[in-house]
Amino acid sequence: MAIDADTLARDTAALVAIPSVTGSELAVLERLGELAAGLGLDPELREHDLAALRAHPGHPGEEAEREELFGLAVTLPGSPGGPRLALDGHVDVVAPGTEEWRLGPWSGAVEDGCVHGRGSVDMKGAVVAVLHAMADARGRNRGEVVLHAVASEEDGGLGTFAALERDSRFDACLIPEPTGMDVVCAQAGALTFTGEVRGRGAHAAMRLEGESAIDAYVGVHAALAVHEREVNAGVEHPLMRELELPYPLSVGRIEGGHWSSSVPDLVRFEGRLGVRVGETLDEAADGMRAALAGHPVQLSFTGARFASGQTAPDHPFAALVCQAASAEAGRDVAVAGVSYGADMHLFCERGIPCVMCGTPGMERAHAVDERVAVDDLARLCRTIVRVIEGFGA
Repeated sequence: MAIDADTLARDTAALVAIPSVTGSELAVLERLGELAAGLGLDPELREHDLAALRAHPGHPGEEAEREELFGLAVTLPGSPGGPRLALDGHVDVVAPGTEEWRLGPWSGAVEDGCVHGRGSVDMKGAVVAVLHAMADARGRNRGEVVLHAVASEEDGGLGTFAALERDSRFDACLIPEPTGMDVVCAQAGALTFTGEVRGRGAHAAMRLEGESAIDAYVGVHAALAVHEREVNAGVEHPLMRELELPYPLSVGRIEGGHWSSSVPDLVRFEGRLGVRVGETLDEAADGMRAALAGHPVQLSFTGARFASGQTAPDHPFAALVCQAASAEAGRDVAVAGVSYGADMHLFCERGIPCVMCGTPGMERAHAVDERVAVDDLARLCRTIVRVIEGFGA
C-alpha cells in the first residue's frame, strides 16, 4: 500500500486549520472536495433541503443554529451491480472552549508525530484517511465505495440523515470514529433534555416567605443520580455491560436566580440522558419522567436525539473489519460497545450493517490540545484499504 504519512498529516492539517464548529461547515467541505479531486476521486458537494428535513418525522434533532446544510459525497466506482460500501465521517467540530491551547485550536501544527487542533482526532484526520484509502484501493475494489463527509453529527446527525434520505442503497457502512482500533458493534443513544424548577421569590432577609428554586432543584438532581444508577443496573447487552458506565446521565448546564439578595424563583438546567441499546427514545424519556414524578419540575426533550444502534458481532462485515484492523494493529482487536451517541444508529435503523473503527484518542476529543498521531492515521488508512479490497469478495 502506497500510504504517505506526510501527505496524510498535511491534508489533515489543512482541514483542521479551517474552523468548522457545528453550523458552519461549508468551507471545510469545499476544501475536502479539493483534496478528493487532487487524489483523482469524484467529489460532489450537495446542499440539502433544510426545511424539508426539519419537517420529516424522522428528524434526528438539532442544537446548533444553522441556515444551510451541506454534505460532500465522494465516489469510487465499482463493478456494475456490485455491492455498495458507505464510509461515513463528520467534519463539524465542537467549539474550542475557554481553556488555553498550547498551539491554538486551529493551528493544524504537526509536532512530535501528531497533528494538533480541534477536530484532528474527532474526526477530520479519519476523513482524510478514508480519502487516501479510496485513492490507494482504486482498481482493486469490487463494489462501489461512497464517502459521506457530513455536517451536524455533533448535535444529532442531521448530515448523515440527509445523506441517507438521498441515497441509502448500501450493503454496509464503516464509520472511523476514534475507537482505539476496537470494532464497535453497539452504540448507546443519547437524549438532550431541559428542565425548569420554579419557586417563589422573596427578599433574602425574609427568606422564609419565599421558596428557593435552587433548594428544590437539589432534590431533582438527587433523583437524577438515582435514575442513572437504576438505568445502569443489570445492563443486558454484553458489550455494553463491559463498560464502567454504559449509560451516563449528566447535567451540563444550570442557571438560577438573578440577584444575590433574593430568594431564587427559577432554575433552568440542561443535560444528556443515556439511552440503552434496544430501548426506544420514547421509553428512555418516559423512564426519566417517571423518575422525577413528585418533584416540582417541568421536563422537555429538545435538541439531539441519538437512538441506540447495534450490529451483530458475528456479521460478516463486522468480521471483515475485525480482520482488517487486527492485521494492521498486530493483535486481535476487541469488539466493543460505546457509551456515546454517533451516526452509526442512522444506518442500523435502515437495516444497513454498520460498525465503527478508528484511531486511538477518544479521550482527547472535545478536550483542550486535541491531537491525533500521524502513525495512527496511516494505520487506519491501511485498515480501510483492506476493508475496501475485501468487501464483496
